[in-house]
Amino acid sequence: EVQLVESGGGLVQAGGSLRLSCAASGFTFDDYAFGWFRQAPGEEREGVSCIGCRDGIKGSTYYADSLKGRFTISSDNAKNTVFLQVNSLKPEDTAIYYCAAARISRSVWYGGPLLNPHEYDVWGQGTQVTVSS
Repeated sequence: EVQLVESGGGLVQAGGSLRLSCAASGFTFDDYAFGWFRQAPGEEREGVSCIGCRDGIKGSTYYADSLKGRFTISSDNAKNTVFLQVNSLKPEDTAIYYCAAARISRSVWYGGPLLNPHEYDVWGQGTQVTVSS
C-alpha cells in the first residue's frame, strides 16, 4: 500500500521550533520528489518546500520565498523519511502540514520547481501545527 504518514506537529509558542517527519512506504523512495504543503482554515493549500523537485535532481531543494531561512527540508533515504525543520514559528504558521510525493521525472518537464500541489499524486493525512502568540 502506497502511504505517507506525517508526525511531529503540535502546539508551540511563537519563536519555537518543530521537526515534522513524513514516513513513506509502498513505493520506491528514490524515484519520487517530496513536497511539504500547508493549509490554514479558510485558505488554499500552499507549497512550503520540496526535495528532489528541481530538474529531476535527487536532493535538490526549493522553498517558498516567504519561508526561506526558517524552514529546512531534508531526507533520510535509508529510512524512507522526509523531514521539515521549522524554526522561529509565528502564529501565521498555524495550519495542517501535509507531505506529498510525485514521481521525480515530473520535475524534469515541469519547467520550474515542483511545488504545485496539483502535480503531486500521493498525500499523507496531515499533521496539525498550532503556534500560540
